[in-house]
Amino acid sequence: MTRREGSMVRRRVLARQLKLLREQSGLTLEEAAPKLHFSVSKLSRIENAQVVIDIHWVKSMLDVYDVGGTRWTELLELAEEALQPGWWRAYGLGNNSYIAFETEATRLLEFTVSYVPGILQTADYARALMRAVPLRRTEEQLENEVAARIYRQQRLTSDDNPLEVIAAIDESALHRPIGGATVQRDQLAHIAALAELDTVALHILPTAVGAHAALPSGFMVLNFGDLDEPDMAYVEHTLGALSLDKAGDVARARLTFERVLSDALDPAESLALVRRLVGG
Repeated sequence: MTRREGSMVRRRVLARQLKLLREQSGLTLEEAAPKLHFSVSKLSRIENAQVVIDIHWVKSMLDVYDVGGTRWTELLELAEEALQPGWWRAYGLGNNSYIAFETEATRLLEFTVSYVPGILQTADYARALMRAVPLRRTEEQLENEVAARIYRQQRLTSDDNPLEVIAAIDESALHRPIGGATVQRDQLAHIAALAELDTVALHILPTAVGAHAALPSGFMVLNFGDLDEPDMAYVEHTLGALSLDKAGDVARARLTFERVLSDALDPAESLALVRRLVGG
């Protein structure tokens, strides 16, 4: 039987909770491990979310740490949630992919320089972008990635699990004919439609601004609401991607985003600009 591998975010939340319970029980790693019939290294990996946790391990840890009542129930429910396979798995994407983290987030801050943010893309625009990147994909893999990118947009209109998006886009991206003039025009019309949603705040950074705080690259910051998961910064680049969760790195990313917004047009001005480009 294949072991389930679910939400990395919820696994991390569970790991921190289990570590806290051990510490509150007054046990060190070296003291707790033999009581659980674990090695010290195994218990450390569990507490750092480096392994997929087994539900029976959680029950043993709660017993040893003398946890009961509603807390017992809450943590077992969290453990079950952490094992549930994410929707992205059906599209061939891994549990450490960016989408796995975005799915658990409640707020996304994103700045892009050369293209429209993925959460706002049309299928044709996304397809053209992916085909331009020299990454080995079969046609099926490419179409799965495009479908997953479009699936993400459902949260922009969700009542139960909405995602708030604050998107800052360099004006140059609006003029880049990715996929050709028709695809680009349809993409701009799509941005204009999404910008009218309550969940989307669009800010265009005018080319006339010149040098600005985020000139070298785009980036994202994810906030996970009341899930008790620290904010995460994420940077995509030509050779791959980098996730950052150290408090200092995330704070710098937030500050940089705020400086970009201070130079950008407000949502009403940004929407008016996009509509002019669609009409033109």
